[in-house]
Amino acid sequence: MVSRDLVFHDLNDPILFFGEQDQNIRFLEKEFLVSIYPKNNHIRIEGLEENILLAEKTLDFIFHESQKGINLQKNDLQVVVHQIKEDEKFDASHLDAEEIVLAKTRKIIKPKTTHQAKYLRAMRKHDLVFGLGPAGTGKTYLAVAMGLNALLQDKVQRLILTRPVVEAGENLGFLPGDLQQKINPYLRPLFDAIFDMISYEDFAKYRDRERIEIAPLAYMRGRTLNNAFTILDEAQNTTKSQLMMFLTRLGPNSQTIVTGDMTQTDLPQKEKSGLSTVTQILKSIDEIKFIHFDDRDIVRHALVRKIVKAFEQYKP
Repeated sequence: MVSRDLVFHDLNDPILFFGEQDQNIRFLEKEFLVSIYPKNNHIRIEGLEENILLAEKTLDFIFHESQKGINLQKNDLQVVVHQIKEDEKFDASHLDAEEIVLAKTRKIIKPKTTHQAKYLRAMRKHDLVFGLGPAGTGKTYLAVAMGLNALLQDKVQRLILTRPVVEAGENLGFLPGDLQQKINPYLRPLFDAIFDMISYEDFAKYRDRERIEIAPLAYMRGRTLNNAFTILDEAQNTTKSQLMMFLTRLGPNSQTIVTGDMTQTDLPQKEKSGLSTVTQILKSIDEIKFIHFDDRDIVRHALVRKIVKAFEQYKP
């Protein structure tokens, strides 16, 4: 057992740093099996050398965020701690370089993992980007943030979000309402992402002017998408021909993002997902970027990460 003394100079807000009733400190003690003794801006850590180093790295991250007035939630800390444990080279300070400050609203969208940062960097450099990996890794949310920012900055004229309408255990024909009401549940995750970034009133304004469009994939056929930021979500539920149709819609001054999780297809059993085939076909094209997420990138409840990992390891 060893100890280390740390000093955090110019600590702006001790509550943001230590947490309410020192909850951040207690959390790190449990995660890294160390004892932490805070006093003003001084901290003593006792434990095994390797665990102290991990705790110190996490405290540096918390300090950095608290100095910006950010109140980290337990889930945010769990994500960072998980990455620090898994990757000794992980440097959370590098995430700042890729954050999005939404035009007009000034809302900050910040990547929480290394792969999320690479994803945002890829979207800044490439006209076609694939974000592939398990649920909860921020693939759709970050793509919507990037597209919405491009729209708010007038870099594109339209933000188009689309999904294949695939019946996962339900028959579309038996759902109540007209066609729009029937498909709205399939598109709801896209609405949720937008409403987390702008008000409903602003969304309605852009929608009424046809600058934001949320529609089923079938509505893309025959169109050329010029001056647009287009997102195809849940692409694992497309066939090869559907995905080919969509990708060839790309027009001048346009960008396309494709997201999907090849382990969660809802296509009929005899129908093969086109996503895995198309990614193999296109992987040699330098202008197309593929970002692969894994369970380390899951930013939902910590249980989601464990559930995904359990399914990956299960062999009946």
